[in-house]
Amino acid sequence: MITLEQYEQIRRMHYLEEKAGREIARLLGISRQTVAKALQREHAPEYTLRKPREAPRLGPYQEHLDKLLEENGRLPKKQRYTGHKLFELLQTQGYTGSESSVQMYAVRWRKAHKRPATFLPLEFEPGQDAQVDWGEAQVILDGVQQKVSVFVMHLSYSRRTFVMAFPASKQEAFFYGHGRAFEPFGGVPHRLSYDNLSSAVKPLIQGRVREEQRAFVAFRSHDLFASPFCTPAQGHEKGGVEGSVGLSRRNFLVPMPRVASFEELNRHLLAACRRDDVRVVHRQSVSIGQAWQEEQPSLRPLPWRPFECCVTRQVHLNGDSQVTYETNRYSVPTEQARQELTLKASPFEVQVLCEGTLLARHARCYAREQDVFDPLHSLWLLEQRPGAFEYARP
Repeated sequence: MITLEQYEQIRRMHYLEEKAGREIARLLGISRQTVAKALQREHAPEYTLRKPREAPRLGPYQEHLDKLLEENGRLPKKQRYTGHKLFELLQTQGYTGSESSVQMYAVRWRKAHKRPATFLPLEFEPGQDAQVDWGEAQVILDGVQQKVSVFVMHLSYSRRTFVMAFPASKQEAFFYGHGRAFEPFGGVPHRLSYDNLSSAVKPLIQGRVREEQRAFVAFRSHDLFASPFCTPAQGHEKGGVEGSVGLSRRNFLVPMPRVASFEELNRHLLAACRRDDVRVVHRQSVSIGQAWQEEQPSLRPLPWRPFECCVTRQVHLNGDSQVTYETNRYSVPTEQARQELTLKASPFEVQVLCEGTLLARHARCYAREQDVFDPLHSLWLLEQRPGAFEYARP
């Protein structure tokens, strides 16, 4: 049988160089019959193994090796036969071949007996189910390239998607993203499916039982949706949103947006989501927007008041009229200084209150050990101590 390279060479010499079959046979050192067969073939030659290769040393032991490999599937995962252990067991029965032959046979056997992964196609009723996940992306924010966390919610029936960017995937951002997603959806899905997000649940306790964080339970009770969680490491159980994370990153964030703020970035993402309504998903007869119009009446109505998506802490004022949150210090008006204050941290803002009265509002800082000042907070004290004006940090 000729090789694929010889087949190509024969055809080139005959059709391009216009050589006769006799001359080709002489130049290549093959018979004229072989040249004629090559020119008559419609397809390139393919090598097929007509009978199994002989294994003179391993052959007598293959039947026993097959039984050991079958037994392997029934053994505890951490106590199965390794390639080296199989080699040692065959040696005790007189095997004199190499260890690599045993290991390669085991690899081929596992490939031949491996069951291919199969999945069940899912179908959802309008308004019943949505899926939630986090992703990451790079953007150019205020002239600096940085990584942002991307919150994605995906309606399972219509495939309508909401995407929003945050500085970090913290729990308050997780709640805030839900509330903002429900608005363009025009309602709340009856069920939201999650991966094992740390912002929603504590580490897995046993099997499918989880202890959900108290803040998430309070949030869920406000919007009254059910919240099943996926099996660990089984992302295909919420493949809709897994695909939406990648799709939104490739289509809404390429090329990298150049924006001045998160507010501008999220306006860009919301506009991109709305433009995506005209897309018709493969094997669907209507666009995403048309399917959403059909789905929207089946969603639960929006709550009459939004959930307060923030972390609340009791904080102490230091001697510089500042309060500390996540290693950063935020200034408070010196004339309104109190020892005990309340701090509320939302994804983009930090507020300081005293008995319900707002004292200070700052843009939230996600760096570490930074001082965030509002110079106006120090005016009253500077009036009392004008000598400090030249060197006062605020």
